[in-house]
Amino acid sequence: VLRTSSIYETEPWGESDQDSFYNAVVEILTTLPPAELLAAVKNIETRMGRVSTRRNGPRIIDIDILLYGSAVMEDEQLAIPHPFLPQRQFVLTPLRELAGGALHPVELTTIDEMAVRCPDTAKVWKTDVRLQLC
Repeated sequence: VLRTSSIYETEPWGESDQDSFYNAVVEILTTLPPAELLAAVKNIETRMGRVSTRRNGPRIIDIDILLYGSAVMEDEQLAIPHPFLPQRQFVLTPLRELAGGALHPVELTTIDEMAVRCPDTAKVWKTDVRLQLC
């Protein structure tokens, strides 16, 4: 783990009949290729007790791979960069904290610019909660 963003509380996206979510971004250094990294994060989710519910429904943990350097790829299991990144303020806000000047490899605009133009109007606010990684 290189850096972590603040933790943000956010209104639920997609399905509003649930509690708010906590979101953060973690920057890591890894030698795992994208498919193996995906398997590793899915394993973490399982070990933490994630159970599949309805799409965009409540969950104890959800780890997404947003960017992988400047890589662009898509297969049945994984798309990098995350395809909904430009449309979700709850992702852009913590990502902007760590990498606001980074260039999105498909949109060819910075994360800062994407956050300003994002059509998502859901509320996102910084919390006093601290992210503690083992």
